[in-house]
Amino acid sequence: MFRYNLVIVSLLVFGFGFSQEAAKDSVADYYVRFEGDSILYSSIALDEVFIFGKLEFADRKEKLRYYILRRKTLKVYPYAKLAAERLVELNDSLGKIKRKRHKKKYTKEVQKYIEGEFSAKLKKLTRTEGQILIKLIYRQTGKTAFNLVKELRNGWRAFWYNTTAKAFKISIKEEFHPEKIHEDYLIEDILQRAFAANKLERQESVLDYDYAQLNNKWKNDPNKKN
Repeated sequence: MFRYNLVIVSLLVFGFGFSQEAAKDSVADYYVRFEGDSILYSSIALDEVFIFGKLEFADRKEKLRYYILRRKTLKVYPYAKLAAERLVELNDSLGKIKRKRHKKKYTKEVQKYIEGEFSAKLKKLTRTEGQILIKLIYRQTGKTAFNLVKELRNGWRAFWYNTTAKAFKISIKEEFHPEKIHEDYLIEDILQRAFAANKLERQESVLDYDYAQLNNKWKNDPNKKN
């Protein structure tokens, strides 16, 4: 009788273990299908999410500096985003044009259109807003404003653009390096927080850096120098 009961208990334990394994397998074999899509997916890709820490400042001066930088960055970012979009459109169109003469003519037409689209607005920017815009153009395109002008026009015109900018203490050769320059990191931090809060439409940078790593670097850097 004892042996009989032992066999029964063993079968129950085995059966319970098997049902648990089967349950696990059923979860592993679970598929989902999105509305309007005929493909079955075993997993759902989620967007990357950043958990932002509370902003901390050493003193009132540093806090004021950050918020002034934020106001200026949020103001000029849409122009940098638009410039990047126009550049992509231009390059795509040029790739479809065969003759050099036609490419030159099309570039000139786009050039006038972009200048008409930007000129009035850019003239209202302050010196610091203009410099932030130059950095953000590099962030979005991977090219300095100087090189973009050089490509669209010629080296001589780019030289004069740069010389004129220097008179206002703005360099159109400025690049964007949040891994090296603390102010550039602050600009990136401002952008990421604005993207997450839907205050700005996200446009990924063409540059190769990781915001999470930047955050750790500058958070642990006792000597934050620009």
